Amino acid sequence: MEILCVTSRSCSVLLDPEGLYEARRKHELFLDGERLGEEYRSITSLFDLEPDTDYILESRTEQDGRETLTFRTKRETCTLDVRSFGAKGDGETEDTAMLQAAILCCPEGGRVLIPAGEYVTGPLFLKSYMMLEIADGAVLKLLTDRNRFPVLPGEAPADNANGEILLGLFEGCATDGFAAALNGIDLTDTAVIGEGVVDGRAQEGDWWVNPKEIRIASRGNLLYTQRCKGMLIQGLTFTNSPSWNLHPAYSEDLDFIDIRIQAPWDSPNTDGFDPESCRNVRLLGAEISVGDDCIAIKSGKIDLGRKYKRACENLEIGWCALLDGHGGVTVGSEMAGGVKQVYAHHCYMKGNDRALRIKTRRDRGRDGVVDGIRFEDIRMDGVKMPLVVNSFYFCDKDGKTERVQSREKLPVDETTPEIGKVIFERVAASGCKACAAYAMGLPEKPMEHLILRDCRFDFDPEAKPMIPAMALGVEECCRRGIIAKFIRRLTLDHVRMDGIQGERLETFNVEEIAEQ
Repeated sequence: MEILCVTSRSCSVLLDPEGLYEARRKHELFLDGERLGEEYRSITSLFDLEPDTDYILESRTEQDGRETLTFRTKRETCTLDVRSFGAKGDGETEDTAMLQAAILCCPEGGRVLIPAGEYVTGPLFLKSYMMLEIADGAVLKLLTDRNRFPVLPGEAPADNANGEILLGLFEGCATDGFAAALNGIDLTDTAVIGEGVVDGRAQEGDWWVNPKEIRIASRGNLLYTQRCKGMLIQGLTFTNSPSWNLHPAYSEDLDFIDIRIQAPWDSPNTDGFDPESCRNVRLLGAEISVGDDCIAIKSGKIDLGRKYKRACENLEIGWCALLDGHGGVTVGSEMAGGVKQVYAHHCYMKGNDRALRIKTRRDRGRDGVVDGIRFEDIRMDGVKMPLVVNSFYFCDKDGKTERVQSREKLPVDETTPEIGKVIFERVAASGCKACAAYAMGLPEKPMEHLILRDCRFDFDPEAKPMIPAMALGVEECCRRGIIAKFIRRLTLDHVRMDGIQGERLETFNVEEIAEQ
């Protein structure tokens, strides 16, 4: 067992490092000798703990016997109960002012407690050095009238090196945007924990009606951060967001542990987790089922990428269940600042259109470098496309122009992005449909190195043809092997494909192939 995080009132523990989202066997848990129950997941969390207290956690399994660890909760200066500030939690009365007042009054090292109840609220703004606990049975029910939401300006003039501060962001651009349910701007060491729910209620308003239309401002999130350092989000459920669910931006040292993110499969642009230009991020033990990409890693379109040169880097995604989204773990397409050192491992994926998906295109710029992407120890069921690398993604107004979509070798200049090394190791995918992998770099800047090692792909015998990558000129595929184009090095090491039709490997302009 391994401690992942500890607060004054909670603790998250990794029970099975070799499990996926579900552990390989059930664990019977005891805290200070008192039985808690059985846990089937690899990561579990304990709540309702006392501050500044020592605990002994014991795990018992039939195969491994007993294992114990000790931990001590953090100190806490005070607890402020939002009901003492006048919050009703009756599901009808608006509690925004009361909840915000409790947050503003919380001293350093303190806790704001939202006990069981239904709290109708507008956007809330967090403070540094505090913890907000949304307890078991508590639901934050977001207002549905967009006219009641504050707007975050895309940028504001400032006396700094950039001459501005960024506030609102939408799809990689500085854009006026509605505030999120929970907002963190320039915070340090803030935690939001608990077993409660943040419900965006988007289906009750007009957020999902004509979603591409900008009405007042761009649609908001359930959690949004800008320039934060040291944040923990633990245990919560996020559901029915107006747009992307969790959107940390230009922030670092972030932990998202044992959370759930939910939206209907047909809800528009409800990405689960979209870190943008962030550093040192952990997403562990999450279950995500949404209407768009489960996880989308970003770093801005060309203007922000060129100006701030802020990569999204050093991310760990582990022991997660990624279900029903268009993409499982996606890089881009807004990645003009680069995406580097992403380690996704011990995850279970089911029903995604494209599991590991890299999306870029000409005009993302020379700072748009994707490199060091590792995807290891993964099981996939019913995923149509396990791996897609697409350097011709046809997003934006000019995405289908001849220049963006040309397969001719164009000059390399300041607009040219690049893809370095991508590793796909110990992956077992069943029910594949189109092909095992479809990867293409740019003719003028080929992908540096694609590695598939110790992988197995089993195909659905009833599969129907589909287009594997969203680019012009890509043919429909059905039960094909690996298709690789414009790549410097391709390494295939013990890759098994069962049920394919045709050749195992189809290449075009691949400079070096190593296969065994």
